[in-house]
Amino acid sequence: MISPFKKFRVDTLFFRSFAVVIVVVVACIAWASYIISSNELVKTSSLYQQRLLDELNNEIMTRLTMIEQISLSTSRDNEIISFLKDRRDQYDTYRRSINVVNALANLTYSIPLIQGIDLYMEHPFQREEDNYIQFRDLNKLNQEAWAGAFVNNDFAWSTEHDINSFQGEVPVLSFGRKIVYDDKYLGVLVIHIKYKEIVKILAGHTSNANRLMVDSQGRELVRTGQVLDHTELSEWINAKDEESGHVRIRGNAKIGDSLLVYSKLQDSNWTLVEISSWKQITEGSYTLAMVIGFIGLAAILSVLLLTHYLSSQFTKPIKQLVTAMRSDFVDGNKTELPRDYENEFGYLFAGYRKQNERIEELYRSLERRYEQQRKAEIEALQANINPHFLYNMLDQLNWMAIEAGQDELSRILELMGRMFRIGLSNGNSFITIAEELEHITCYLEIQQLRWGEGLEFEIEAPPELRDLYIPKLTLQPFVENSIVHGFNARSRGFIRIRFEDTTDSLQITIEDDGAGLSKAADRKQPRRTGGYGMRNVRERIAGYFDDRYGVKLAEREEGGARVVVDLPRLTEPPQSAGKDK
Repeated sequence: MISPFKKFRVDTLFFRSFAVVIVVVVACIAWASYIISSNELVKTSSLYQQRLLDELNNEIMTRLTMIEQISLSTSRDNEIISFLKDRRDQYDTYRRSINVVNALANLTYSIPLIQGIDLYMEHPFQREEDNYIQFRDLNKLNQEAWAGAFVNNDFAWSTEHDINSFQGEVPVLSFGRKIVYDDKYLGVLVIHIKYKEIVKILAGHTSNANRLMVDSQGRELVRTGQVLDHTELSEWINAKDEESGHVRIRGNAKIGDSLLVYSKLQDSNWTLVEISSWKQITEGSYTLAMVIGFIGLAAILSVLLLTHYLSSQFTKPIKQLVTAMRSDFVDGNKTELPRDYENEFGYLFAGYRKQNERIEELYRSLERRYEQQRKAEIEALQANINPHFLYNMLDQLNWMAIEAGQDELSRILELMGRMFRIGLSNGNSFITIAEELEHITCYLEIQQLRWGEGLEFEIEAPPELRDLYIPKLTLQPFVENSIVHGFNARSRGFIRIRFEDTTDSLQITIEDDGAGLSKAADRKQPRRTGGYGMRNVRERIAGYFDDRYGVKLAEREEGGARVVVDLPRLTEPPQSAGKDK
């Protein structure tokens, strides 16, 4: 036979085990309380309930009075009155509506008790139905179920009703106040508060309390629990005008007697009522206490014995699990856990075994990843050899050109080698302006060898700026774009590069006297050399720095194109730049 501790759930075992004891104790208490009645219990219960209702009434009154005060101050707000009174044009009204929505939304967000706010007005703006802030047609106010409260009042509370929200239908209490300015009726401000929050306050810490909250007119606003339907109750609510007290309501064979405790604070418009079964309250006295003492003593003894037995059954699998947790290692000796448990311990053992399997798999994965990382590092070291090999090859070709008497080719190879060395720059992403100028000068000299005297350039860079750092290869894409696209089908061209130190940045200006941006764009080219390079520079600047820095392209009034690059003044490379991949 399988042990119940291995088959049934733990909560079921506890419930069934303690239920028997509790049922016996409760049955004895009910029998003793039925025999003995005590008026002292009624007096004590009514006094406690009355004090509790006074506290709850004070808390509810504070919350609702706060809503009324907020409604009063909001209805007198100049922004809202101006919005309702002055309708200059559609745009101005729409702008004012945004300010009104923001003001009302701030109230909704800052006060958790508020569910939403409706503003009834003439010619309202349409908003999403489930939005917290709504503009509604003043002419349709009378269609609301609670609109009758405003017939002879400037402000009033509604009974419980539902409104639409993004959560669906939400129960609320609503407080409405008419907005009047210079004796002119402008609209109605309705603040919806969360009905469940008031119910929670009314219920207090007693979840099964039967309580009501009614207003000065006897209308029921909030209900919690199951309030008995006594005829005397409605008569009492309409007739009583004392602040607080209690009364016994006579029932019949179907509905027994009840104890009615009420609380009405001074200057309060609400009355809190709690109804309790007279029979339940009057059960118990000194004799009941003595009986409960003897029964409780026996129950405690029984519970102790039962708890001892249960704890021994629960601690056994826990000890097995602790032992397994201490002895389990990856690729080590493992303690096998029992597999015949079908309750929570079975789930726990299975989860622990699965967790160990995942840990082992993770360990294997880390080993594989470590091996892959080592291979990647070796491949990266191998890849670093290739650029240096090409650099050495250019140097060898240069010497071969010198020996062959090819001075122009030798000069090109020498300049390419210098450009390649700066391009490598030991893997650094940032180089000095002096190095960047050396790179672009080499490029322009190579182009001059191809153009002859047709290509001229000028570089203005103050000496104090040459030690600043910029992203490498910043100038070359724009200069190349000027030569390839701006000077296309021409025999002459001029390029100027100027570095300037502004108040908060380093400004680089590259301009040419070529065809300009629009003409160069209209001319179809078989090559698209400059597009990727300029986009690359833009993306690198955007990745390194914030929106204050970047690249701007413009047409020159005298013809040609101008590129302005704004960069920060860097006396040293940024720490986040790192090495080129």
